[in-house]
Amino acid sequence: MPLIAADNHLLLWAFIMLAAAAAIVIEQNVRWAAKVPGAVIALLIALAASNLGLIPTESPVYDAVWGYIVPLAIPLLLFQLDLHSVLKESGRLLLIFLISSVGTVLGVLLGFAMLRRHIPELDKISGMIAASYTGGGVNFAAMTAKLEPSQSITAATIVADNLMMACYFFILMTLPALPAVRRFWGSPHQDALENSHNGSNQNQAAAYWQPKAMSLQSIALSLGASILLVAVSFTVSKWLKTVLGSSEHIVLDMLIGLVTDKYLLLTTLTFAAIVFCRKGVAKLSGSQELGTYCIYLFFVVIGIPASIPLIIQNAPLLFVFTLTVALTNLLVTLLAGKLLKFGIEEIMLACNANIGGPTTAAALAIGKGWRTLVGPILVIGTVGYIIGNYIGTMVYALVGNM
Repeated sequence: MPLIAADNHLLLWAFIMLAAAAAIVIEQNVRWAAKVPGAVIALLIALAASNLGLIPTESPVYDAVWGYIVPLAIPLLLFQLDLHSVLKESGRLLLIFLISSVGTVLGVLLGFAMLRRHIPELDKISGMIAASYTGGGVNFAAMTAKLEPSQSITAATIVADNLMMACYFFILMTLPALPAVRRFWGSPHQDALENSHNGSNQNQAAAYWQPKAMSLQSIALSLGASILLVAVSFTVSKWLKTVLGSSEHIVLDMLIGLVTDKYLLLTTLTFAAIVFCRKGVAKLSGSQELGTYCIYLFFVVIGIPASIPLIIQNAPLLFVFTLTVALTNLLVTLLAGKLLKFGIEEIMLACNANIGGPTTAAALAIGKGWRTLVGPILVIGTVGYIIGNYIGTMVYALVGNM
């Protein structure tokens, strides 16, 4: 039993918020942490706490962060974006994102060939992981319902996926900081960020988050506008799904999925608010700080389910399988990115959007300070929601004949 019970919601909220606060303080004030993103620190704090038995690996509190805090953060972080840069970057990101999806498929096929004699129902797992590692958790749930694997296999796959995700996010956040990686692939966004802070004795995070004027009114309006956009988007998404249903025609079904996706609706409505209420949105000082704090809470929650003892007991080979898929995705995307002259930032975000979905990719962009890439990766990442189930179905058919 963990030290803090799963139903002790107040203590768990206290842990999450204090872990996020500790990560921010360490990132901005501790010398050795100057090159380590606060998101990595938050993830490691949570990973250590869950594996030491201080907190449970599952709780309604964590679901609340996924269900409410993350959606709330998206409009807050988009309010200050330059829409011109969003449109410019989105076209480039779509290409590398689709190439990264090919890496996912190759990784699943490689993992299946290596482990099909050792893991039961691996054909079904392959379809589920191919869908999930193209879009996100929504696709995993959809393919699980379609393929109907046993409950024990589904539970073991989720455990393996949780630990793999934590490891993969750590890799994606660490690689862009390595000098050799930056020299080989180029890092225009990170270079611009560092150049903007030249001459400052503070580390980059502290320099970026300098205190600035903000009022109680702007904080209230930022939160109010953000939660209104979330509520309207999610309500409209639910209504459209009821009205439009689904279609047996693959192209029409993809279009319905695109129109009804709640995160794409949220991003679109936020962009509309920026265009039509430009002066009002420009006055929402503090929205970046509020949204970034929400994302730090999110990174704490990402690290919590990664239980190493559960992996050792229940799913060591499934962890090897998911890690094989993720690393193949990474290698294919790195190679394609080098050939097509993409920066390391775009490569990492494409990998993240495939394996973890658009929200985690946006969180990575925020945690690293790549502000101009937040909006584009949210938009492009939703493409994975649409094509993920089709890729998963295709992979399931392929491995069934191997």
